[in-house]
Amino acid sequence: MSKQAGRGPDRTRRLIIKGTVASGLTGFGFAGTSFLTPAQAADAALWPKDAFQQKVQDEAIKLLYGKAVEESDKIKLDAPEIAENGAVVPITISSTLADVASISIIVTENPFPLVASYKMPAGAQAMVGSRVKMAKTSKVMALVESGGKIYSATKEVKVTVGGCGG
Repeated sequence: MSKQAGRGPDRTRRLIIKGTVASGLTGFGFAGTSFLTPAQAADAALWPKDAFQQKVQDEAIKLLYGKAVEESDKIKLDAPEIAENGAVVPITISSTLADVASISIIVTENPFPLVASYKMPAGAQAMVGSRVKMAKTSKVMALVESGGKIYSATKEVKVTVGGCGG
């Protein structure tokens, strides 16, 4: 029996997911809370699209921060030495720097090096974790904005099975 367009298990799964998300959002709205304040929503609308579209690491950093980067031993970058699958490489970044405003992840050899950037609310613990795609063996760079300066830590990650391009 052939599938009719727009029917079947994939459509059903999408409808269930959409319904779950919508009911969750509605539930939060009725509880008197929201995910973003108007100021946060305005900031989210101003995400650094140009920085994410750069194909050169230095250009992405320049558009994202506009400042020079210096290394710091107060940043802890946890990443595997060898990633068996480049499609899901776990990265965790934490810092003991004071007043961290943002944390970003650069994968130098990716087609688009800037893979993530997080704005940190005042008083938040300076820690983020993510799973990133890596095209091939590359240097991973953690960028931490603190006190008006940009600090970094790097680690080489060897990829055995491609993520972005293979």
